[in-house]
Amino acid sequence: MEQILADLPRLREEAAGLREPFLSDIVLIGEIPSPTEGEAARAQFVADRFVGAGLHACSIDEKGNAVGLLPGETGRKTLLLAAPMDTFVTEAGDQAIEVAPDRLVGPFVGDNCIALAALTILPALMDRLQIRLNSHVVLVACAKSLGRGNLDGLRHFLSSTRTTPAAGICLESVQLGRLNYASAGVFQGEVHCRLPANYNWAQYGATGTIIPTGEVIGRISRIALPQKPLTTIVLGSIEGGLSYSNIARETVLKFEARSESIDELKAVREKIEDIVEEVAAQSGKQLVLDIIAWRGPGGIDIAHPMVRNARAILGALGVQPALYPTTSQLAALIEAGIPGVTLGLTTGERRSELDEIDEAVAIEPMSTGLAQLVANLMAMDE
Repeated sequence: MEQILADLPRLREEAAGLREPFLSDIVLIGEIPSPTEGEAARAQFVADRFVGAGLHACSIDEKGNAVGLLPGETGRKTLLLAAPMDTFVTEAGDQAIEVAPDRLVGPFVGDNCIALAALTILPALMDRLQIRLNSHVVLVACAKSLGRGNLDGLRHFLSSTRTTPAAGICLESVQLGRLNYASAGVFQGEVHCRLPANYNWAQYGATGTIIPTGEVIGRISRIALPQKPLTTIVLGSIEGGLSYSNIARETVLKFEARSESIDELKAVREKIEDIVEEVAAQSGKQLVLDIIAWRGPGGIDIAHPMVRNARAILGALGVQPALYPTTSQLAALIEAGIPGVTLGLTTGERRSELDEIDEAVAIEPMSTGLAQLVANLMAMDE
């Protein structure tokens, strides 16, 4: 580790030298629509980049993951480097990314084209640094990660690969400094509120589906949540209705509950199920709770060598580590019994002056993020 830490300035300098091709890949990847279950075009782009970089065994598997192998000197073990490929943007017209001198701005640009571009630029960076690991590194751009995808792409890869990785890194575009070594339990759901077939449209004061959904929101917000184990509920989206005067026929609430405890997560689920059932009975509307994703908590210990090394690398780079449970792809590694961490590559934010889906990410810290990635791979190789 002493040698790796001493080499960090060189790693960062060489990463900065690849700024232009790295930004180019970020923009090209980010402007390809890649909704969950519709990642084929983006997967083909990444797979073509893997082939062009000289990776071995490049392919797109039956779940749509783009896979490539960076061969090691001895191949005594295999390391995994994974990044999610799907996004929340579905239309090609929504995808334009603006390149400013100090930042990128675009729809969900921090989620997650920078992490994918790190996969495509890594072979060139390793060549530039003249670093050849002993371990093989398998690079996986993962399909079907978000929402109903429920990490299906990475889960499939881990269950079907003939060589189980000894350890893994899950990449996220933001925030630089994040060091997730544990995964929170996650419960994602949708509450669908619909009008019954015999609804009396002419009745004075007919309210449609928005008010019952609002009642569900109010009751969910009043659920008592413990701080230890940390448990939260995120109300992410509500959709319904067409205009000012038309009664909304259907309203959909999307939410995510997170907890460090599987028992607390189960308790939250039961409470939300009760809320939905009671509001349906009281309002006379049809309310249905649709479970989108469910996974339990877990992870490695803060004293694990991977965590210690990653903290040392961030400290030497002048970055304050942020340690907290994640809801990222790390959960798939935990389920497979593979030690791993999640790392961020740059800083980003969602600003009030930007459109709802637009994010801004900083360019300058990206070289630090890439240096961090290479250093962690070197430490894992040892």
